[in-house]
Amino acid sequence: MNFQAWIEPKNRLVIGMAIAASIITSGTAFYGISQFAPLAKNTEPLRAEIPPPRKITALGRLEPQGEVVRLGVSQSLDGDRISQLLVKEGDRVKAGQLIAILDARDRLQSVLDETQEKVKVARSRLAQVKAGAKSGELAAQSATIAKLEAELQGNKTAQQATVDRLQAQWQGDRTAQQATISRITAQWQGERKAQQATISRIAAQWQGEKTAQIAAIDKLQAEFNNAKAEDFRHQQLAGEGAISQSVRDTKRLALETSRQEIKEAQANLSRINNTAKQQLEEAQANLDRINNTAKQQINEAEANLTRINSTSIQQLNEAQATLKRIQETGIEQLEEAKSTLDKIAEVRPVDVQAAEAEIESAIAQVKRAQTELNQASIRAPNAGKILKIHTRAGEKISDDGIIDLGKTDQMVVVAEIYQTDISKIKLGQKAAVISQAFSGELQGTVKEIALKVSKQNVFSNQPGENLDSRVVEVKIHLNPEASKQVAGLTNLQVQVAIKQN
Repeated sequence: MNFQAWIEPKNRLVIGMAIAASIITSGTAFYGISQFAPLAKNTEPLRAEIPPPRKITALGRLEPQGEVVRLGVSQSLDGDRISQLLVKEGDRVKAGQLIAILDARDRLQSVLDETQEKVKVARSRLAQVKAGAKSGELAAQSATIAKLEAELQGNKTAQQATVDRLQAQWQGDRTAQQATISRITAQWQGERKAQQATISRIAAQWQGEKTAQIAAIDKLQAEFNNAKAEDFRHQQLAGEGAISQSVRDTKRLALETSRQEIKEAQANLSRINNTAKQQLEEAQANLDRINNTAKQQINEAEANLTRINSTSIQQLNEAQATLKRIQETGIEQLEEAKSTLDKIAEVRPVDVQAAEAEIESAIAQVKRAQTELNQASIRAPNAGKILKIHTRAGEKISDDGIIDLGKTDQMVVVAEIYQTDISKIKLGQKAAVISQAFSGELQGTVKEIALKVSKQNVFSNQPGENLDSRVVEVKIHLNPEASKQVAGLTNLQVQVAIKQN
């Protein structure tokens, strides 16, 4: 057997086992170191003979004790502007210190002054009620009542006269317009009858002239027929030589003359017909014009009558409404004046109580105005440091409020402990805090442990990190020196290691 061929597989197995053991050992060492890796650069190497203390590591954030207070305004002043901003970022303020003044302060100061004046007036009123009425006041109020009665009577009389005048004017205008309509109707009727008579006269005249002309034509036609017969007979006689040519020519001339007379008579008949038709058409057109003109005039007159009625009725209604208003207003004023006279003539307990109630109401208004005025001056609720300014002078108050205020004298680390490790956290445990934003490590003590499990809010942004972890917030109060060191690093993300006892 070849020894070299046998030994090589065996060596490979040994080498593989050695590599596996080395990987396991390295992983165990890395896990142990990683538990304290964030703190390694600021701590001394531990001696091999002392086992390192067990600790719970987590991510957290810095915030002032009591969390960050965001100062805003009341809902009634929402949308107002900052008139003066009296601090800047980084300033330290005392409890009650004035931070900002709103634009509404001057207006609210005026409201307060006005309400204070109302208190003075109400107190004067109470003193007046308790003192009772004076004879001069009674006489003055009685004179006021008499004056109001006289004014009411005078106003009523004047307005009633206006109503009567409008009524009479309406009646006169309506009567005059109706007379105009009657006149136009009568004139139309007369002109229409006259024109119809003219048409009848023209038609009768045409009929007479036409009948006479037809009779004349008939007579001329008979004479023509006779002349024609005479001409024919004399033509025969002339042919026989019984008469002379001159007699023959005379009869021919008589026939031609008769024929010409008939033509003239027929032309005259045509002229009579044409003239009569033209006269009848003109007369009928004139009748139509008379009818149309009269109807238009009547329609306009009736429309004018309707307008007169509508306008007059509207004016009467307005005048009567004014008269009613004068009566109601005058009666109301009289009743108020008489009631005032009754009030000033008698000091009643109910009047004293009402005056005292007015004072109490005015005082309540003063308190409310003072409260609203105080709200226009923004003050620090507690001592602290100005962390952030959201709204500056001249700007409208933003949805983020005016400033962020924090008690940075005592800084707190809010550590997010995995729910599986929370049972290992106890009050009083020491903690170390590190971050790349400051040097060294900060020391603190566990002071608060939340009572509910929440979703993780602080992340390391490492690949494969679980973004839906369930954690419990643990608050660690830093030492005074540490708090001073990170007083300006609110919301800074840090790494926390809580040592177990």
